[in-house]
Amino acid sequence: MSSPPPPLFPSRVYRLPPRAYDPGPNGGYAPLPVQLQPRKRKLWLHLLLFVLTVASTTLLVGPIYSASVLSILTAHEFGHYFAARYYHVPATLPYFIPFPIGPFGTMGAVIRMSPYIPNRRVLFDIAAAGPIAGLVLALPLSLVGLYLSQHVPIPDDTGNWISLGDPLIFRAMQWLLFGAKPENTELVLHPIAYAGWVGLFVTALNLLPISQLDGGHVNYALFGRRSKMIAGIAFLLLAIVTAIQGFQYVIMLLLLWYMGISHPPTMNDSVDLGPVRRRIGVLLWIVFVLCFTPAPFGI
Repeated sequence: MSSPPPPLFPSRVYRLPPRAYDPGPNGGYAPLPVQLQPRKRKLWLHLLLFVLTVASTTLLVGPIYSASVLSILTAHEFGHYFAARYYHVPATLPYFIPFPIGPFGTMGAVIRMSPYIPNRRVLFDIAAAGPIAGLVLALPLSLVGLYLSQHVPIPDDTGNWISLGDPLIFRAMQWLLFGAKPENTELVLHPIAYAGWVGLFVTALNLLPISQLDGGHVNYALFGRRSKMIAGIAFLLLAIVTAIQGFQYVIMLLLLWYMGISHPPTMNDSVDLGPVRRRIGVLLWIVFVLCFTPAPFGI
């Protein structure tokens, strides 16, 4: 039996349910009364960051975009949060990150979660819940937004235009709605469509099978310690794409290098995922291919 983890959040004491830690050899949970000390929730900080992110996204693109993109990001992060709560893994509410000088008005959102994950099934479920929840909104919002978008003649001066690289699923939606693009025209995205594009872009980044990203968690849940080789290959491929496509992912590469490419083990890696979760893992990799674009901004 593994020893109880040290306190994660130093403040008032509370007792987690006995199934919170140390899963048994067959995937069940052995009784283990654990006392953790959670930090008092700083709800004001979560709320302040959310309000600032609403302001930055609204000032940059407008209120329709802000409401759409934040709904996608909120769904994604609360997918993780509620999955963690279901398995009694301590986790914080989302921290939204305002970024008014970038093309999106935000750098997304994150949650802090205990590093003590009972087993690979729990790791997989928590990791997969975020992208799935985000896609539930990103896909229909993309479709509605594209329906509201318009093809316009390409002007002589395109200095104020931002050219976006469309992922495969976004191109498929355009073809479904409009067919072949008329010559000498460009599709000007409605703010809802732009929010959907951002949601798909964020989903692809999170599904990279590297480090502490959602895809890194899924990768480790599927392959255990063998996932390190897959993460290394993915990192190398992303570096090659970055070099070819104008270094658009260089910041992402630096962050991944800083976090570490490999993934730490769970408390019980012997618990197998089972066929259903493995199929979902394959589907998530397909989603990554459909949502990833080598050059998000035209060069």
